[in-house]
Amino acid sequence: MCGRFNLRTSAAEIARQFLPGVDLETLPHLEPRYNIAPTQQILAILQEEGEGKSPQLRTIRWGLVPSWSDDLSIGSRMINARSETVAEKPSFRGPFKSRRCIIPADGYYEWKEEHGAKQPYEFSRRDGRLLALAGLWEQNAKLGTAGVPLQTCTILTTAANEEASMFHDRMPVFIDQGDLTRWLDPNFRDSHQLQGLLRPAPAGTLVARPVSRRLNWVRNQGADLLVP
Repeated sequence: MCGRFNLRTSAAEIARQFLPGVDLETLPHLEPRYNIAPTQQILAILQEEGEGKSPQLRTIRWGLVPSWSDDLSIGSRMINARSETVAEKPSFRGPFKSRRCIIPADGYYEWKEEHGAKQPYEFSRRDGRLLALAGLWEQNAKLGTAGVPLQTCTILTTAANEEASMFHDRMPVFIDQGDLTRWLDPNFRDSHQLQGLLRPAPAGTLVARPVSRRLNWVRNQGADLLVP
């Protein structure tokens, strides 16, 4: 499961980790976001089909809306996709074939019942690098505006590893640095190899720490949400 995360890192640092060689002058200014929720606009790294196309940073809506749907609300039910069945599900098999993306994050949140209340925890990489959340993106011309298709995305999940299983039986899929090029390339369509990338993070990759219970309300924002 991945239903909330944060991104506090600058666009330049995101590019340094995931898009070496990109023109830094073209990158947007990003304000730190501490409580990112479904249906909001989020930052994604994606590569469109076509000769000469390269990966780019783009803002898209979290919650995948299939290209055939005229119901925007369906996206709120498609914020996550199970990696085990993503190649077969009608809503996801097209994007899995050629519209894969990375959602950068500093950390994601899970909740645990403690002392009769829901206590949020932030999961982040132990080495301090950004999380490269595996995602799929889609375009929907029916729900676009001014001739521009609506672009949406979902985050892939897999079985929880040892650390995450104490909080939930699912966890986001993270794409390893050495696999980013293959994952983003719309022309790479070896389903077997792609499925091989969708595995739980090795034990020891993540560290979990309690954060403020104010995070339980989506409207709350600010750096103080990370204070235990």
